[in-house]
Amino acid sequence: MTTEAEFEIEDTAESWPVLSSKVLAEGGISAYHEDLVLMVDGTRARRQYTTHHGAVGVIALDDAGRMLTLRQYRHPVRRLLWELPAGLLDKSGEHPLTAAKRELYEEAHLQAAEWRVLVDYFNSSGTSDEATRIFVARGVSAADGEQFAREGEEAGIVAQWIALPEMVERVLDGRVGTSSMVAAVCALQVALTRPGGWDSLRPADAPWPARPF
Repeated sequence: MTTEAEFEIEDTAESWPVLSSKVLAEGGISAYHEDLVLMVDGTRARRQYTTHHGAVGVIALDDAGRMLTLRQYRHPVRRLLWELPAGLLDKSGEHPLTAAKRELYEEAHLQAAEWRVLVDYFNSSGTSDEATRIFVARGVSAADGEQFAREGEEAGIVAQWIALPEMVERVLDGRVGTSSMVAAVCALQVALTRPGGWDSLRPADAPWPARPF
């Protein structure tokens, strides 16, 4: 292990040789793979992981600086969770901003005048290639047109506005724990204290190497 500061601290693309690969199972939004990978020391190792379309989320801020949260049932963890408006990229190559605007409309019937990229992250890089981009949106207003007809688990969504510092406290206290919420509220709390604040954030069309568009 290198202990000296010899490298730039920045994630970079890398792909070790794959000697064989097979799909173990496929589902609606993901597939389960097993690869035989040549390690850096010359050994071989089997790695099992899921591939996933990717997702986006939105911190929508009203004129008072409050953020929108949505309560939704999540069956795998058997909980009602407070989340951001969020959803899957519908197809390979879809622009993430397009997806984010769609989710804000469908889940909250809102639109926003200003958009910035807040944070990008891999949800669980040891077991999946799932990647998420979180946007922050201002100038929020009611969306044009008819309200989207929500079905299934989305039919029970409850919306509530909360001040950002209050949500940060709920995250740090362990009362709210979805990955997108934790990453987003902590990132935004820090971002707003940087020189430039909102203007220091990346533009809404900033490159996203994990999901090129």
